[in-house]
Amino acid sequence: MLINNEILDSDSESINMRNAFIDTVMSACRTREDIFILTGDAGLGVFDRFKDEYPDRFRNMGVAEQNTISFAAGLAMTGYKVFIYNIIPFVLYRCYEQVRNDICYQELPVTLVGIGSGITYAPQGMTHYSIEDIGLVQTLPNLVAISPVDPVEARVAAHYALASNKPVYVRLAKRGEPAYHSDETFDIAVPQVIKAGGGAAIVFHGSISQEVMAAYEVLKDRGSAPLVISVPTVQPLDTVSLLGMLSNVAHVVCVEEHFTNCGLGNMIVRLKAEQSAIWRLTLLGIAPHFIHKIRNCEGLRADYGISAASIVDAVESVPA
Repeated sequence: MLINNEILDSDSESINMRNAFIDTVMSACRTREDIFILTGDAGLGVFDRFKDEYPDRFRNMGVAEQNTISFAAGLAMTGYKVFIYNIIPFVLYRCYEQVRNDICYQELPVTLVGIGSGITYAPQGMTHYSIEDIGLVQTLPNLVAISPVDPVEARVAAHYALASNKPVYVRLAKRGEPAYHSDETFDIAVPQVIKAGGGAAIVFHGSISQEVMAAYEVLKDRGSAPLVISVPTVQPLDTVSLLGMLSNVAHVVCVEEHFTNCGLGNMIVRLKAEQSAIWRLTLLGIAPHFIHKIRNCEGLRADYGISAASIVDAVESVPA
């Protein structure tokens, strides 16, 4: 169901990436007086407690995305740490010029909290998908972009954003994602080994995590457990750490719920060419064209070859 720009999922759970991030930010308000939250007719119910406790630090800006970004820039210039919450197309696409000129160009400490990464909002259609946002991000210097794979990375991303004096963009799903990290004492800017393995490596980010981990379990049961690496910070990409992690594998499979021509996979294509890396590279993602199919999230993943079964096939297609 779509209400005021945000879909209310029947399977929403209290613990998901969205809630983990927002709860961390709101908790910080107990000790910080500089946090200001803006929304655009989104997050209904999410910020009720915050609005009651801090009415002077919250504004629903309505359906006025460009104005919201410029308003946030003004707040940041007066000393506020601003968080803008909305569905990704309404926090980055419709207001690209304002994000570029007002926030990134001036390096202001504004965090764009984008909900609905990838095809999280299937089957609502292209207006609500975010499968080319990392391509846009790569055209915005000074913008740190984080794509967590679980609620733990989301909380660490929130702490990073709270401490950062630069623009940050965090892309989040909100479907009750399980946690894959056992602790929160890691650097969100560095790729993370989620599962040890060898022969092949699966490199991924964001909302495709559940398909990746399901594929890992199948491969492990078949005696060919791959190395599994999440890349929470896709910009700037820590190429040194990633190359080090991949130094002993023969085959890298990059999986993402994003266009293949402008996402993490494309970054790794460039990295492989620049460094003359000897591992074979397979990209799994969404072909760069508009999605007209009407499917739920799992159905679209199967159709576009980014389901757990497709990941297993890709890893097994090249001998370890």
